[in-house]
Amino acid sequence: MSKLVQKATTELKAALEAALRAAIQDGSLPEAPLPPIALEVPADHSHGDWACNAAMAGARSFRLPPRKIAEAISSHLDLGSTYFDRCEIAGPGFLNFFLNRRFYADVLEDVAALGDSYGRSGYGNGEKIMVEFVSANPTGPMHMGNARGGALGDCLAAVLDAAGYDVWREFYVNDAGNQIEKFGLSLEARYLQCLKGEDAVEFPADGYQGDDIREHARNYANEHGDALLSLTEAERRKALVEYALPKNIAKMKSDLEKYRITYDRWFLESAIHQDGELQQVVDILKDKGLTYEKEGALWYKATQFGAEKDEVLIRQNGNPTYFTADIAYHRNKFQRGFSRCIDIWGADHHGHVARMKGAMDAIGLDGSKLDVVLIQLVRLMQDGQVVRMSKRTGKAIQLADLLDEVPVDAARFLFNMREANSQMDFDLDLAVQQDSQNPVYYVQYAHARICSLFKKLAQEGVTPRPCTQEELALLTAPEEIELMRHIASFTDEIVAAAKDYDPARITRYVITLANLFHKFYTACRIAGEEESLAQARMQLCSAVSTVIRNVLRMFKISAPEYM
Repeated sequence: MSKLVQKATTELKAALEAALRAAIQDGSLPEAPLPPIALEVPADHSHGDWACNAAMAGARSFRLPPRKIAEAISSHLDLGSTYFDRCEIAGPGFLNFFLNRRFYADVLEDVAALGDSYGRSGYGNGEKIMVEFVSANPTGPMHMGNARGGALGDCLAAVLDAAGYDVWREFYVNDAGNQIEKFGLSLEARYLQCLKGEDAVEFPADGYQGDDIREHARNYANEHGDALLSLTEAERRKALVEYALPKNIAKMKSDLEKYRITYDRWFLESAIHQDGELQQVVDILKDKGLTYEKEGALWYKATQFGAEKDEVLIRQNGNPTYFTADIAYHRNKFQRGFSRCIDIWGADHHGHVARMKGAMDAIGLDGSKLDVVLIQLVRLMQDGQVVRMSKRTGKAIQLADLLDEVPVDAARFLFNMREANSQMDFDLDLAVQQDSQNPVYYVQYAHARICSLFKKLAQEGVTPRPCTQEELALLTAPEEIELMRHIASFTDEIVAAAKDYDPARITRYVITLANLFHKFYTACRIAGEEESLAQARMQLCSAVSTVIRNVLRMFKISAPEYM
């Protein structure tokens, strides 16, 4: 909550409590415990800026109709020292309050004073939070789900940071286990085909079919010839994996950096296998009596911790499962001092959520401290049709393909317009449009429009200066009030987005801000107005520009000064 909103809340609650006590003291209300005072912002601001249902809440204890209680409160209410100038009673007893001009003037002064920091708060108290996102399989290119997950994960981390949390971004690289074995097997088959011909070597039925596998094998053969033929199968596959996997990870890093996503750490799964942490997890579960052997495999009693079925920890061949490594990785996260860990997963991992939370409880950690955000599917659309293939390559569209066709600003903004748990269509035509139909263009244009306005005024010899409270109080047009009210809510919107793990809330917020500005720009002139009013409107424009810029910068989207 912003300091101004906090101050307004404190002042109003104190005034309401004083009014209740005064009404009880003079007999307007009977002796009874004071009702709880809850304040909320009405959806329709014509009904007031804030509302309170204390009259309804006190009906039982006062044994009076809510309307009568509301009248008693209102008649004893002194708003003189608050940010509110009047109170109205509505319906059966709602108390509606209207903010005064001093509040809005303080909002504009607050924005001017804080500048780039406006919107930030200490709500999170520096709590250490990890956001792990994308974590795509390194055996192949990143796909469209990773494009959405990357934008949501990175923007969620940004929102948490702005809300006062100590945020760490991490990518978990699955460089061990079954998928790496299959990767090596696939590379070996393609490598041998390069040397002996495709008909001479059978490709494994469950191998990775991608062109990237062919390319890696072909490049290795071109660079090293048949040097691997003299090695054992295990040695050959190991050599090919050690050649191809770093290239895939490097490509992931470069694609994500192009997407403006960087991580504090790329955590390798192999580290958990090598340093004994995976075995430690197995030993902990064994010591707690939570394992049993069946058909040569070691099982974990997952059903004792909310899962629908028990899970294999160690396969018959002695290899640990992905689930075992995942438990060890999450244990590692909490051991590094993160008090809360947030995972961004695809919707197909829905069944894994309860299993992983239960596993944290099973090994002595708190599963409630692990939060999982599930991302629904995204469809690419063009000309009203679903697009599955790249026109350039004729293959399934990958993250790299998307970023070649769509501006990064548009991709990051549009993928962050819907909650993670809702399916979405990504319109390729819309993403490249340079008009008001494109939401990111619409927002950026509002910022550029303000910059252009100030340049034009400067050419006419009009420059902004700090305004007095009296001058800012001249901003009374409905369009001005709506803008200032919306600006005042920015900090609270960030906190709400952080609490709900919903960065799309901020995208919607800034679209509304741009819309309100465009309405103001149409209705309220600056040039030709009396100097004090013109300066006040310039300060309002400057505040809008600051908030738009702060949102876009937070989400790593450019804020152009001209378009």
